[in-house]
Parts: sequence; structure tokens; C-alpha cells
Amino acid sequence: MDVVIFGATGMVGQGVLRECLRDADITRVVTVGRAAPPASNPKLRALTVPDLFDLSAVGAELTKLDACFYCIGVTSLGMSEAEYTRVTHDLTIAVASFLLARNPGLAFVFVSGGGADSSEKGRVMWARVKGKTENALLRMPFRSVTVVRPGLIIPMHGTRSRTQWYNVFYAVLRPLVPLFRRLAPGQVTTTERLGQTMIRLANGGFDRQVLEGQRLASVQAL
Repeated sequence: MDVVIFGATGMVGQGVLRECLRDADITRVVTVGRAAPPASNPKLRALTVPDLFDLSAVGAELTKLDACFYCIGVTSLGMSEAEYTRVTHDLTIAVASFLLARNPGLAFVFVSGGGADSSEKGRVMWARVKGKTENALLRMPFRSVTVVRPGLIIPMHGTRSRTQWYNVFYAVLRPLVPLFRRLAPGQVTTTERLGQTMIRLANGGFDRQVLEGQRLASVQAL
């Protein structure tokens, strides 16, 4: 597969990038972002753009792709609904539309969040926006679209979040991870397992599905 990753400098994106570079069946890995990820590999092509809403400058390199792993995500804390919608929904759909026009056979794997609201009518702002984004993607005519809603993600292999308080949170929580796994096994994963699972999803068999909790865990166990 030839794949593209959006959000490769974030915690989830770093994990996906690591697993893509380690996967012998993936021959080309393109990352797109405002900064290049801290990785070096012969099959890695890191593209930097100042504005992700405008990918025209790198459009020629975003063709002949088999899969997209969309890992861009921001916290909604301190953001208005309009601001959060622009980053979470509008940007995602703009990128997806750009890729679809050039890669009609693309598999699109979208990292959402546990508790996203598919009805788009709930009281929690971020969940409504995530649900709206999921629904819009699921209607797009990609070869396949799969939404993953991970719960607690444990960073591995030096992976770190770009949000500092997340890193503090994970450091404090790490000793409790075995307990969480026993109490809610479908709600805990790692950046390594999530990256491997997303590659498996891109390979097919999970079209137009939203995977959360035990359903996501069952794929990770394959």
C-alpha cells in the first residue's frame, strides 16, 4: 500500500506513522502537516504546507494512494463551537474531498473519539461536531470509510502528545492502566495497537463502520 497520514506529529499520528514505517506491505508513506514528523525512513515523504485547507501546492504528490489515516485532533477546551467545527469538521471534509478527487479508490480511516454523537443533537458540543464529521465522511464515495473511536490511548515507544497536560495526565495514570484494562478492556489501547489496527482496517473488510469499545477491541485482537 501507498498511504498518507494527516496529523503525524500528534500522539496518535506518531503511533500510526511508526507502524506504517515498520509494515513491510506499505511501500510509501506520505505525511502532510504544518511541520514534518521527527522520523527518517527511505519510504517516508514528509510534505509541509502552511495551510491545510489549501493542498494545491502538494496535490501532485497526493495521487496513487491506497489509504489515508486521518489523525488530526484538537481539544475543544477554550474553543467556541464555530472554531472547533472549523478545525474538526470543515478541515476534515476539505482534505477528504481533495483526496477523493485524486484517489477514488482510497480507503479513509478517521480517528474520532469515544462518545462521539452520531445524532448530531446531543448537549455535548465536541461530541456533536465529531458525529457530524463522521456522518459526512460515511456519505462520501471512498472505496471504504472506517471510523475509530478509541477510549484511553497509552503512548508507547517515546510517543508524546503535543498537548502538555495530556502528557502529565498519562504519566499519572500509567500505574492504573492494568486496573482499567481489567474493568473496561475495550476502552484501553496503545498507540502501537491502534496504529496496527488502522492499517488492518485500511486493508479492507470494515467499510462504512464505526468501531468503538468492544467492537474496536475485537479488531485489535485479530
